[in-house]
Amino acid sequence: MSQNSLLHLNDRVGAFPPSYYAATAKNVVERPRLSGIEDADVCIIGGGFTGLSAALHCARQGRSVVVLDAHRAGWGASGRNGGQVGAGQRIDQDSLEALVGVDHAHEAFRIGVEAPALLRALIDEHAIPADYKPGLLHTNHRARYDAESRDYAAKLQDEYGYDQIRFVEREEMLEMLGAADAFGGTLDTGGGHVHPLNFALGLARAAEAAGARIFDRAEVATVGPGDPHEVRLRGPVAGGGTETGVRAKVVLYACNGYLSGLEPRTSARVMPINSFVVATEPLSEERCGSLIRDDVAVADSRFVVNYYRLSADRRMLFGGGETYGYRFPRDIRAFVRRPMLEVFPQLADVALDYGWGGTLGITMKRLPDYAELGPNLYSLSGYSGSGVAMATKSGQIFADMLDGDDRDFRVMQGLPTPVFPGSGRWRQPLLIAAMSWYALRDRF
Repeated sequence: MSQNSLLHLNDRVGAFPPSYYAATAKNVVERPRLSGIEDADVCIIGGGFTGLSAALHCARQGRSVVVLDAHRAGWGASGRNGGQVGAGQRIDQDSLEALVGVDHAHEAFRIGVEAPALLRALIDEHAIPADYKPGLLHTNHRARYDAESRDYAAKLQDEYGYDQIRFVEREEMLEMLGAADAFGGTLDTGGGHVHPLNFALGLARAAEAAGARIFDRAEVATVGPGDPHEVRLRGPVAGGGTETGVRAKVVLYACNGYLSGLEPRTSARVMPINSFVVATEPLSEERCGSLIRDDVAVADSRFVVNYYRLSADRRMLFGGGETYGYRFPRDIRAFVRRPMLEVFPQLADVALDYGWGGTLGITMKRLPDYAELGPNLYSLSGYSGSGVAMATKSGQIFADMLDGDDRDFRVMQGLPTPVFPGSGRWRQPLLIAAMSWYALRDRF
């Protein structure tokens, strides 16, 4: 697959997908294209949560910052996802302890708990209209998982001092949730849900207010080594010049699932997969209460996770199904309707007003990939479906590292992100086979 195909295969240049988020976006602005050569202390490739948070925090430190996005700020997974704001890391602490040891796992968990707190603080500080709501409910789709969830909540309380999580018995779950296949689970009040595109747009405005420059439709073709690094753009030159790009002391790749072949080391460790979301027509307040009583976000225990929540205007936003090829399904609404009705058969009479997809980046261990690629050359990527909070936190961690405080950067850099097996034309079939096997397990 060519370097730029993922950026253009399913979407129009510079246009947000026809999602509920795009239809309800606030403070959308048309930003200029880059013309000629810009100089900066930091050049950030990618205008999602990672890049925008890094831009904001670097600019606050007094650095000159340029952000380049191939389409526009918030265009990628940051503006399309389910809006779930999780605490902790993407995998459970038992698994993390086995991978890196107890002390390292504690540090990673601390960072993961600070992530949603940072998101809430940025929303408050910059008056971002992101419709944040607290609460993230993890439900078990099989009763046999309940004992493990009960023990895990106790572990976080007792060993990690995390008192914002509790186990929910099935009897209470049936009162909280109208889902057909929910047993017990956990409720984490440290997490929540948010309008992700409005959060991204708010971060962009905050970064610009701090002095960062953001350029839309600025697709990077090459990043040359050196001091400064030479970042060159792809496609026709804006403004009639002969060269378009950025000269920067520091370059950060913040591309996640849309990195493709631009940076080979990270591309070998971060695999793009597609996920899909639908939005129903507005529902009555009574009906919403029967579906998700406390207006929390919900995710289930399947390997191919179903994730859902209610929007500010009382729609069910339901994410379900994944594809491992590069093209989106022709009819996304029909594709997601099937898992939605498995969970909520009572929504069979409800119209779906929106359906959209996006590409995220996953790693083998489902842990973020922090990489120091060379002198003043970095990559932050691979959030594996937990990027709303963790990507935002990663931008802050990157800026702190440049400012001399690299403690959290080294903690995250020490998490294992092995190379995916296979290479060339065999890599994608191997991923499809593995993912399909785990998806099959969800049925049993």
